[in-house]
Amino acid sequence: MHVLLELLSLSVFGAFALVAAAETTVWGNYYNYWIKNGSTFDLTRGSSNGSITIQTSSKGNSSIVIDLAKTGMVIVDMQNFFLHPELSPSATAGRAAVAPTVETVLALRKAGVKILWVQWGLTPNDILGMPPSLLYGFASDGTPNSTFGSDMGTLSDGTHLGPLLMRDSWNAQAYGDLWPLQQAGLAFGTDFFFNKNRLSGINGRAETPLSIFLEDNSLTTLFFSGVNIDQCVWGTLLDAYYRGYDVILVEDMSATTSPEYATQMTLYNGAGDGWITNSTQILAALE
Repeated sequence: MHVLLELLSLSVFGAFALVAAAETTVWGNYYNYWIKNGSTFDLTRGSSNGSITIQTSSKGNSSIVIDLAKTGMVIVDMQNFFLHPELSPSATAGRAAVAPTVETVLALRKAGVKILWVQWGLTPNDILGMPPSLLYGFASDGTPNSTFGSDMGTLSDGTHLGPLLMRDSWNAQAYGDLWPLQQAGLAFGTDFFFNKNRLSGINGRAETPLSIFLEDNSLTTLFFSGVNIDQCVWGTLLDAYYRGYDVILVEDMSATTSPEYATQMTLYNGAGDGWITNSTQILAALE
């Protein structure tokens, strides 16, 4: 719904009123709405506690005002399987995203933003119900014996990789400096961990652990980052968008091994569905 408010006019949504200037537009309804004033989108939904303004490269280089208490940072699949040099030699961009991810997570934690780690972590029962398209897509040699759950052997240093993307295996563990960062956050209670069994962490008709957490904690605004930007990050962001969340893709904290046009597609469509920003803009807003 698009409601254009004239100067000092009054628009009533249910039990409350909004007073706005001539260029102000209100988008949504009583329960879920934005207020756009010029090139700034206010996503706080009436909350004035702990809000910050972040510059973006979307919707005419607009800025967004977010409520930190209603915001989550979703980090998707930053795992050894996708990022370790021996397992994914071409994932140089993904490994480059680790440093800005660490810096941003530390800053967002201080600001009270919930950090949500979303990763592949399968059970034997998950594999029993896995569709053939996914089983085939993750088969390293095109045979059923090389897909999810297959023994991946060892690294050159003798590290046992464990079964492919199964829960608690080393290959499914967060990569490099992200592992101690994640474990510290989980211990402190600032971070939360969610296993997934599809590309999206909010997939399908049934509720997932992540979707239940978002609703239970009344989060409305979500940053997204991780790998691969055009696959699991995009799938999770898109499902969140379908459910009505504000979606903000953090470009320099996301990457893929796909061709460049896959990233271009994601950024183009992500800017239409929500906003594109980067870690430096988030950090500048927090300062």
